[in-house]
Amino acid sequence: MTLSADLAAEAKAILSGNWTEQTTTGVPAPTDLLLNSNHAKQLESATVLYADLDGSTQMVDGYKWWFAADIYKIYLRSAARIIRGEGGTITAYDGDRVMAVFVGDYKNTSAVKAALKINWAVEEILRPLIKNTYPNDSFVLKHVVGIDTSSLYAARVGVKGDNDIVWIGRAANYAAKLCTLSEAPLWITKAVYSRIADEVKLSNGVAMWAPHLWTNMNKMEIFCSTYRWKIS
Repeated sequence: MTLSADLAAEAKAILSGNWTEQTTTGVPAPTDLLLNSNHAKQLESATVLYADLDGSTQMVDGYKWWFAADIYKIYLRSAARIIRGEGGTITAYDGDRVMAVFVGDYKNTSAVKAALKINWAVEEILRPLIKNTYPNDSFVLKHVVGIDTSSLYAARVGVKGDNDIVWIGRAANYAAKLCTLSEAPLWITKAVYSRIADEVKLSNGVAMWAPHLWTNMNKMEIFCSTYRWKIS
């Protein structure tokens, strides 16, 4: 059978087959999902965080490759350690950003606390270190974190020996899209905002999050912040 015929047969089997769904409360690993069948795990409620470098295209165009690699590594490593410290599960690295899923009763507060800590790490650790290392350079590390919450489905895609999990659901899509907004470093949806504890909503009685209308998403109400959570 030719490759063309193989591809057509495989696509037809996927499109005509029924999906087997299993509910889970934890974040599935690739081995929890079947690769060659329509099999998915559903998280009835999950929160997705994307942490993304802002302006990475200009950085790779205007700087040496090793400088860009340094910035990628220090940002993604810092974000990943903070995410894991707040109970999130890292599900993917995609170029200059990291995706994580939070589950459990405090998933929204934990995800938002992670975002606030990432912002503190950028401003208080990474930027000063970059400036000290390159005192004559005007480069400033910028980043954006986006968070949304919804039900999620996980399915395994690809081929044997080269596959990964794809996440289907609003939270994965919206969290990634929020990272395209550059007016502030932290963005959350109203669904997240309405579920977070006061400890990540207020600072000495002052609101940490400002409402904003997401023009490109039918003027959906979202919230942005420049606040930080100090890392000890």
